[in-house]
Amino acid sequence: MKKTIYTIFFLCGVFMFSQEKKNDTVDAVATQEIQEVILKSQRKKQFADKAVYTFDKEALEKARYAKDLLRTLPELQLDPVANTITSTKGGTTLFLINGIEATDMQIRSIAPSEVVKVEYYDIPPARWATRADTVVNILTKSTETGYVFGADVSAALNTGFVNGSAYADYTKGKNNFGLEYSLNLRDYNDRRVNSVYDYQLNGNHYRSDENRKDHFGYTFQNIALRYTRLVPDDYAFQAKLNMDIFSRFSKGVGQSVFTEDNLKEEHNMFKNNGSDYVIPKLDLYYSKKIGEKDELSINVVGSHYTTNTTETAKEWIVGSGLSVYDNDMVLKAKQTSVVGELAHVHDFTAGKLSSGYRISRSSISNDLNNLAGYSQYSVTYLEQYFYTEFAGKIDKLSYRIGAGLTNIHNKSAENVFDEWTFTPKIILAYQIKNNQNLRFTASYNPVSPWSNALSSNVVQLAPNIVQRGNPFLQSQQVFSNNLTYSFNNKYFDFNAGLFYRYTNRVINQYYVHDEVLNGYALTYENGKNAQRYGVQLTGSYKPFGNSLLVIKAVITPTSETVRTSKGALIKNNYLGNYFSLSSEYKSFSVQYQFNIPVYSLNGAFLNTNENQNNIFVSYKHKNWTFSTGMYWIGMPSEYKTKSLPESLVDYKVHTQIMNNKSMFILGLSYDFSKGKKTEIQRKLNNETAPAATF
Repeated sequence: MKKTIYTIFFLCGVFMFSQEKKNDTVDAVATQEIQEVILKSQRKKQFADKAVYTFDKEALEKARYAKDLLRTLPELQLDPVANTITSTKGGTTLFLINGIEATDMQIRSIAPSEVVKVEYYDIPPARWATRADTVVNILTKSTETGYVFGADVSAALNTGFVNGSAYADYTKGKNNFGLEYSLNLRDYNDRRVNSVYDYQLNGNHYRSDENRKDHFGYTFQNIALRYTRLVPDDYAFQAKLNMDIFSRFSKGVGQSVFTEDNLKEEHNMFKNNGSDYVIPKLDLYYSKKIGEKDELSINVVGSHYTTNTTETAKEWIVGSGLSVYDNDMVLKAKQTSVVGELAHVHDFTAGKLSSGYRISRSSISNDLNNLAGYSQYSVTYLEQYFYTEFAGKIDKLSYRIGAGLTNIHNKSAENVFDEWTFTPKIILAYQIKNNQNLRFTASYNPVSPWSNALSSNVVQLAPNIVQRGNPFLQSQQVFSNNLTYSFNNKYFDFNAGLFYRYTNRVINQYYVHDEVLNGYALTYENGKNAQRYGVQLTGSYKPFGNSLLVIKAVITPTSETVRTSKGALIKNNYLGNYFSLSSEYKSFSVQYQFNIPVYSLNGAFLNTNENQNNIFVSYKHKNWTFSTGMYWIGMPSEYKTKSLPESLVDYKVHTQIMNNKSMFILGLSYDFSKGKKTEIQRKLNNETAPAATF
């Protein structure tokens, strides 16, 4: 594996240093003329932490809205199932409009002609670094009075699959009002699950081979109301009221063959579970310019809600009806979350200094009834983050140097974890030529355990097998290094990177012996460390130099290891991949996506990523867009997990959603705009903690 990685990067280096040499000098011209040339002719400009993209006349004319422009970026893709823009490299992507956090519908509300450029941060600045792996900032033209509105819907003809949304924006003078609604509905009646547990317990050999068919689904709705007041070169204020409404269910029945040594039994079972919540959220933002070189910003986000989670499962012996296990769990979690951030930016001649402080606190009160009986307990998650960074440039060398201090304070009935961590970060970028760039980044930061991992809950999975959380978990400590070479011209937009990631006290799931129940428990623990390293090749190729044919690819040969708390070393190699072919001709567009699923490490388990084999076509006529497509062509959506030899329980699960097989979709959308909206250059963007479920 190492030889393969070294060979690939060597070839990238040969390609990097064998480019034709050209004269990079230009005559001195007025600043305004230079800007005009950049906007009209330059497709991409690479900086230390971001790439800046502009769009030609053809791209602007073909796009319905800004979202269509984002699809053309080499490392972004349209997720056809969720109808959202995601990164081809995976991870969390945060979208902004002139610096303000934006939803998918807000991006749709921007006419292509309003887009000046798009900033693509594959190395997010300090204020976003703990929230996202990639940040995309859409910069638009000056504000004018106007309004926009639109709606879209897409649905499957033969199963429960619906995506719908509607939006409206109105601007009058310095004031802007916005209203949004979105709906994602899934209702599948044919999910097939095969799971096998094989283990030794008290000198006996046990095996449970379970086949189950589920009816499951969910409904997610979002309603948002925004008010913005912008006084140019003075201040900006925004108030946003957001409401998330979510419910899910799963109802499954099945059979299993349970074996104890040479004794074999036929079992029947059912497993039902569900949860729901309504999250009202208030987001207040204020930014004030102080003189010509300083700006002060403050952001406060708060929410309070209740999450209801239930799970009922029963397994019994066929014929006698004798119960094997009877699991009944009810959890009611009342959660209050607050995030506050204060930031200051000062422009120096040599660069820009950004500093700030962010605090987030989530308090959860739990009423729980489960296998262990009834209990009431509270947990509190507190995180503080002080940060400062300076960005500048010396000739062809750009740099960004930052330092931070992070405090994680998690308190439960069983344990209190409190730790301060120094979090440095350095980014160096050297411009080899106008279209070639070499970048290095190194960072160190802690990652707090998530609420599910810290949960005190316990549920039955199979005979002699339960699942529980671990309130005694410590935070992970992550050290990351990346070296990336970038090249672009009319035909290629290419990135080749070496990466290395070391995680101390890595959190993963394992099976451990459970003395209380005299069986095994699937739980979380802090392993000694984990390492992941390899090469990532990403980019796009345009054989004709335009959007008539675009080929996108991500290829990531990777090696990864996990050393458990007992010292066992777990290894895995895989070749991550994703491919996309797209074409645009006049008002027609078509895109095909596919991948080859691979196994990656998750503790003592190997999990596959979701398979893709999708095609979708659209036709634009004035303000209308007609679309159709087929997802998971010739195959169901599929997910596999298997344990490694180091696991105490030999576990395998294979899940297929048969409703998704060759799922045919029809869609219709309408978008109208007149004038331009008020957008503010917002410096802070925060989000409260997600709902606490097990």
